[in-house]
Amino acid sequence: MRRPIAAALLLGLAVTGPARAQEPPRRSAAELMDVLMWNREPVSGPFALVDQDGRPRTEADFHGKLLILTFGFTACPDVCPTDLMEIARALTLLGEAGEEVQPVFVTLDPARDTPALLAEFVPSFHPRLIGLTGSEAAIRRAAEAYKVFYRRVGQENGGDTIEHSAFVYLIDREGGYLGFFPPGTSAERMLTIIRPHLRAR
Repeated sequence: MRRPIAAALLLGLAVTGPARAQEPPRRSAAELMDVLMWNREPVSGPFALVDQDGRPRTEADFHGKLLILTFGFTACPDVCPTDLMEIARALTLLGEAGEEVQPVFVTLDPARDTPALLAEFVPSFHPRLIGLTGSEAAIRRAAEAYKVFYRRVGQENGGDTIEHSAFVYLIDREGGYLGFFPPGTSAERMLTIIRPHLRAR
């Protein structure tokens, strides 16, 4: 799963709201991509967020299942929904074995992606998809743990958008990092990596 990834994976997405000051990234996209590609630092870690039903969630809630984790925002016009659809299709193709896999979507736009909005958004992809939000600081900590690049940028028309890396992470049953899928990975390709980690039936 770890393969060279073009800089084009870091996409400027749709205008989603009023303008805000541009937020400089704490680490560059290239630095974070290098970490992921070459395993230079640990990936994954603790987080404390809130799901679409308003319930507190930590990484420990998902132990015991394989975790497919992706970061984005609900107003994303193309990459985020495309990847979520492929994740959902992979779970459908797995059938009953898909119960071993928990899909999770973490917003990078917590100011707008409230639990109520996530509650409308996530079921449109898969009934078991969990959406997570939280404070700006909590989202930043989660993004840093998974080496996610993102920043809010203003646009000429007065709105703003989120630029972000769009990797899909595969996490083991104890919360350990297994690898990532580049954006646009098909459900079939995901399954070639996921299946060896499923319990024998």
